[in-house]
Amino acid sequence: MQGLRHFLLALQFFTRVPVTGRLAGWVGFSPTMLRASAAHFPGVGWLVGAVAAGVFLLAQSALHGVAGAAAAALLSTIATVLLTGAFHEDGLADVADGLGGSADRRRALEIMKDSRIGAFGAIALVLALGLKIALLAVLAGQGAMSAATALLAAHVLSRLAPLFLIRWLPHVGDEGTSKSKPLADAIGGGALLVGVLYALPAAALLLVAHPPVQAAVALAICGLGALFMARLLLRRLQGFTGDGLGATQQVCELAIYLALAWQA
Repeated sequence: MQGLRHFLLALQFFTRVPVTGRLAGWVGFSPTMLRASAAHFPGVGWLVGAVAAGVFLLAQSALHGVAGAAAAALLSTIATVLLTGAFHEDGLADVADGLGGSADRRRALEIMKDSRIGAFGAIALVLALGLKIALLAVLAGQGAMSAATALLAAHVLSRLAPLFLIRWLPHVGDEGTSKSKPLADAIGGGALLVGVLYALPAAALLLVAHPPVQAAVALAICGLGALFMARLLLRRLQGFTGDGLGATQQVCELAIYLALAWQA
């Protein structure tokens, strides 16, 4: 039952799904519990991915042609943004603003805490969301289920990537205001294993639903995306922030779509 409490806490932290009333009282909250809930971030990805894939399939069944595929991708993206409160997209925008220029470490962290969006953040959001919609439309050309399985798997696998950053990088967010402060202490190997167990069926889904070589490349590119973000955050900030975790999820999700949509 403790695992279910941690999962529900992760669901409450990373989505807008309400966990209220007696259920909230049963789940409880503490920094230690939030740290333990990190293991279930990929599990939350199964729910988000299921919503994304379901909306896409419903829209694609009613809308046809290239424009219909693009509209289905847009509606799916809107659904996930509403479900998560643009949690990860916000992190991507903040990281782009902070690291987009030549600001030093201290100034970059200050910029990332600013609630206002700058030019780099706006450009990153437009490009990321536009690329996602375009790639999903391309995948829909290979079949609606191709895009749907990509959505489901990508939302799970991309939420595994930040766990590796939490495991091996130091936390550098503001001690007083950072939402990721409870995650500052590295998660243990057991928590990482739980995250991997959530992600294994998603990897298997890619291998079954897509050409094996393409699926393997997608998994590899996802891993390289996580490595790229880890090196970038370590070089520029000397560690991870909550925004950095969100940006990592977005980069890895896009990397999977790109690899699956690529035609040799």
